[in-house]
Amino acid sequence: MKRMLKTSLLIAALTAAGLSPAQTLRWASAGDPQTIDPMSQNESLTNNVNHQIYEFLVERDKKLGFIPGLATEWKQDNPLKWTFKLRRGVKFHDGRPFTADDVVFSLGRAVEKTSQMNAYAGALGTPKKIDDHTVEFNLTQVNPIFLDHLNTVFMMSKSWCEEHKATKPQDYANKEEAYTAFHANGTGPFVLVSRQPDVKTTLKRNPNYWGKLDGNVQEVIYTPIKNDATRMAALISGEVDFVLDPPPRDLEKLRDNKQVKVIEGPENRVVFIGMDQGRDELLYSSVKGKNPFKDLRVRTALYQAIDIETIKTKLMNGQSTPTGAVASSTLATGGDPEVEKRLPYDVNAAKKLLADAGYPDGFEVTLDCPNNRYINDERICQTLASMWARINVKIRLNAMPKSTYFPKMEKGDTSLYMLGWGGSITDAETTFTPVYRNRGDKGQGFYNYGNYKDDKLDAMIAASSKEGDPVKRKAMIKEIFLTHNAAVHHIPLHRQFIPWAARTNLEVVHRADNWLELRWVTVGK
Repeated sequence: MKRMLKTSLLIAALTAAGLSPAQTLRWASAGDPQTIDPMSQNESLTNNVNHQIYEFLVERDKKLGFIPGLATEWKQDNPLKWTFKLRRGVKFHDGRPFTADDVVFSLGRAVEKTSQMNAYAGALGTPKKIDDHTVEFNLTQVNPIFLDHLNTVFMMSKSWCEEHKATKPQDYANKEEAYTAFHANGTGPFVLVSRQPDVKTTLKRNPNYWGKLDGNVQEVIYTPIKNDATRMAALISGEVDFVLDPPPRDLEKLRDNKQVKVIEGPENRVVFIGMDQGRDELLYSSVKGKNPFKDLRVRTALYQAIDIETIKTKLMNGQSTPTGAVASSTLATGGDPEVEKRLPYDVNAAKKLLADAGYPDGFEVTLDCPNNRYINDERICQTLASMWARINVKIRLNAMPKSTYFPKMEKGDTSLYMLGWGGSITDAETTFTPVYRNRGDKGQGFYNYGNYKDDKLDAMIAASSKEGDPVKRKAMIKEIFLTHNAAVHHIPLHRQFIPWAARTNLEVVHRADNWLELRWVTVGK
């Protein structure tokens, strides 16, 4: 009865607003966007929602290929110079014109310390305004994936940010209450109506959008629903139209339901485990006076104690691909079997490694894990805890929402953690620089939450980042993967699949970066 009343009230509200239910998309997933500031947090769902509001100079099509966005054309004048022509007549949502000043400002904002896009933006060189509709980028070194990096920096209004004292990205880690966390002014196909963190985010179609919208959505209501059963019940009952992350164990039941459909496809995302290798003593461990994760034998023991096939078949219901490479896609590794090869699952070998390292009786340590970010994230961590118990490594599981988890990680407040990495870019560079490198000043190693220092690996990555010869670069990339794998700086698990679930009247485009593009969504009767 309550559900029927709720649906009736929703229909009445939409009718009063001049909208039919068919023009409203109600979607959900376990998590919530971390912020509406488009440069503060580099997290997939956050970026996905923000991309409906803000845009890039260079966009991606339905197959992730590059197409014109706020720039209509571009050329590489020489290895260190790019020139872009901007789209004329584009306005921000409040009517301000989009010009080259906004491009220069946005790139400057994106390299600030509080920006999680600074490693990418810093690789774009220095933007220079030539005229209102022409921008030139001058690089200090060759960037073999310049357009990929450019496709990570959202364009913001310079004057709007100045007006609202938001010239720097929100300091999310320190819980800054920035204006840009709750308000937005982009050029994109949808306008932010309201933002209630962990409750609801509402968007409406931009009536003055410069581009073409293939879909019919006029209003969007995003609701985070953490509990899997509640989220699926909402989809089956029709209270929501689309779920970004149906649990793998529910897929067969969903396929049998005539009111819903499953839209399947792999995601460019790898899930892995990181370890604090920087401190002389772990923050959260029974071992005092030293750090067991500084010992390669201990890191290898944890790796070899993982029965990855059981995780794939029993926990992920086959919806994952085990890998030995911390890379979002086989496109990054070239599908090289030497790079992709995992260390063998061997509990006895793991026990011997621990004993040889001086831990014959194991030790206790806390594992930090998100519980609403990756497919089955908390359950994977629970499973790892039981597997590591077989080698007497006792896990205190600390699972939490991503809104708590990521600020904790950014402060280095961890001893052992889960992380995922992926998105639209499949080139190895965008894993190497932010995840593999030593921590540096320009976003380098920002996601090296374990704070390991490997000067040899760091130098190899720095060299590959500016290598323009594709043959030489391919060989360098393979060497980097193999060097990293041998050091076990991270423990790779798998690449997750991303099935989506929707009501049968919904038409969507499933992209491998797991972004739902609202301009391509059609809600039928």
